[in-house]
Amino acid sequence: MNQSPRSKGRPEALAEKVYQALKQDIFEFRLMPGDRFSENEIAERLEVSRTPVRQALFWLEREGYVEVWFRSGWQVKPFDFEYFEELYDFRTVLEREAVRRLCALPPLSCAETLSALKSFWMDAARLEDGKAVSLQDEAFHMALVAAAGNQEMARIHAELTEKIRIIRRLDFTRDDRVDATYREHAQILRAIFQQHTEEAQRILTDHIAVSKAEVRKITLHMLQQARLQPIE
Repeated sequence: MNQSPRSKGRPEALAEKVYQALKQDIFEFRLMPGDRFSENEIAERLEVSRTPVRQALFWLEREGYVEVWFRSGWQVKPFDFEYFEELYDFRTVLEREAVRRLCALPPLSCAETLSALKSFWMDAARLEDGKAVSLQDEAFHMALVAAAGNQEMARIHAELTEKIRIIRRLDFTRDDRVDATYREHAQILRAIFQQHTEEAQRILTDHIAVSKAEVRKITLHMLQQARLQPIE
């Protein structure tokens, strides 16, 4: 999710730090899907007591990243590809609607609203680092939805973005996928600026569909390779 599950000002700063550390371990595959661990192991590694560890794990469980095993500790939830594919489908619906609304804006207003995206994806020098491009790809799609002007739609889309981040970034481990992202983002923006709604929606839909398919293939390989990497 795009927001921390805790409210500001609560005396849970240590649990928050543990939560962020564990979440990063999961996102970076230092903790792998299917890995089991105990609260004591995490507490010793992070040099904290079990109390903030337990609280952090409850937050992660609520968000769907881990699950508790009765009398046998915790487990990082294995990937459920059907679940991720459903999230990708929902994301496509939201983004197609956002594109439709953007194409309906007056051209000058639309160009001004999306000027930062045009500058990055069409005018500026390209980034080479896959992880950096992954973050910018997220920002591109979130910005499209936010620019459509419906705050609730943007909030739901941001939650979807958070949920698929763990596998989405695996789409940027190959140079050809980075190149395709730049090319297709520019094509989407160009179609929006020209108010070609159906073309923009088609390019966007194909862009997400290819990404979804590539993620599934890359993930299986990446998980095998990542298991060789020890937790730091």
